[in-house]
Amino acid sequence: MKADIGVIGLAVMGQNLILNMNDHGFKVLAYNRTTTKIDDFLNGPAKGTNIRGVYSLEELVQQLATPRKVMLMVRAGDVVDQFIEQLTPLLSMGDIIIDGGNSNFPDTSRRVEQLKAKGLKFIGTGVSGGEEGARFGPSIMPGGDPSAWASVKPIFQGIAAKANSGEPCCDWVGEGGAGHFVKMVHNGIEYGDMQLISEAYHFLHKGLGLSYPEMEAVFADWNKTELDSYLVDITTRILAYVDENGQPLLENILDAAGQKGTGKWTGINALDMGTPLTLITESVFARCLSSLKDERLEAERRFNKTITQVEGETQTWIEALRQALLASKIISYAQGFMLMRQASEEHNWGLNYGKVAMMWRGGCIIRSAFLDNIAEAYQQDSELSFLGTDAYFKAILDDCDQAWRNVAAKAIGIGLPMPCTTSALTFLDGYTCGRLPANMIQAQRDFFGAHTYERLDKARGEFFHTNWTGQGGATASTTYEV
Repeated sequence: MKADIGVIGLAVMGQNLILNMNDHGFKVLAYNRTTTKIDDFLNGPAKGTNIRGVYSLEELVQQLATPRKVMLMVRAGDVVDQFIEQLTPLLSMGDIIIDGGNSNFPDTSRRVEQLKAKGLKFIGTGVSGGEEGARFGPSIMPGGDPSAWASVKPIFQGIAAKANSGEPCCDWVGEGGAGHFVKMVHNGIEYGDMQLISEAYHFLHKGLGLSYPEMEAVFADWNKTELDSYLVDITTRILAYVDENGQPLLENILDAAGQKGTGKWTGINALDMGTPLTLITESVFARCLSSLKDERLEAERRFNKTITQVEGETQTWIEALRQALLASKIISYAQGFMLMRQASEEHNWGLNYGKVAMMWRGGCIIRSAFLDNIAEAYQQDSELSFLGTDAYFKAILDDCDQAWRNVAAKAIGIGLPMPCTTSALTFLDGYTCGRLPANMIQAQRDFFGAHTYERLDKARGEFFHTNWTGQGGATASTTYEV
């Protein structure tokens, strides 16, 4: 009997997605370039299942039902293009190639068009949830050739995580690279969330001097509030974990964070589109700074750096920190949705932000209790430019404002770095400031470079240049024709 789908790539994510598909009654073919991995998989995790292994791409294609569906679970970049090149002559018109890795969205857009010209369909699919999500239900974000969606929808929605309402955390995102773009933004928010939580942990541990059991209890309590989320939950469990010597394992983990590039891509795209993704970009730089371990140790010695203890009632500070974390977390999500909105307009994707939030309610790393509130906010106003102006989120930001400022000020005062917490606050201050000092920047630009400026007392789009020194002339740089 012909198989429903073939999966190429038997690393952790590929294996677990295959097992998930098998659990849901789909007939799956497994292939890997290193064929010993096929045997290991069939004789190991896949033993006793209906999963079949194939040992060549020709065999894979021959055993698939039409339209053939081949899913690549391989490293992003050239490897994806290599497999597409090998598969293309073997496939027939209308067959579908799916990229389930973390590809950069422009690559996906390019592949959609290249394969469409050859009569084939391409889907770039963001898959979030890590090893456990892939095995038992991830969040899936497909985009690309919309004519391919009907063929893969039963499989993707079948294996996806389910929200409390029973809805699958998977829906069509949009054309071109939309699916991988949304996954990229998901990962950017994930970077921000993780950094914010690590800053809260640092404040509790070094600022308030709490023990690991005490910090575990704090995060467990926080997870019963609006902060209820996957990342806060696993933080609680990490704080409780002890090694073979009975010591907190976290104390012996090197403080140098790794990254695979999706957070960096998010920041680069924000810069390209002029979107102020300050918190998420700061979280990427925080990881870069953490990697300078030896330099940091030397600088700590040279500056005789110490973090002083926070004075005052501990429970008051714990509650203030909870509010600061909650408010900052809202800004992290809000900035991510701002970037998606900008990209959707530039690429004509027509993203449905409420649906995106609903896809993230289960299975993915940034799943959080208030994603339902985000979905509701965009259902009420699909053109909402900033999540923080929605009534529900504005009320939280207003309520948390003073505590947030107290924590940020105290952290700076005692020398405890909280780059994302403070960045989130200054972003909101800037966004809600009707008169920023950018008028000085425009005057400076016009002074030294004749770059012109607009005036408050004139219509937008009308530009002026001043001869500031009496010697610079009246020609603006915008009129140069070289």
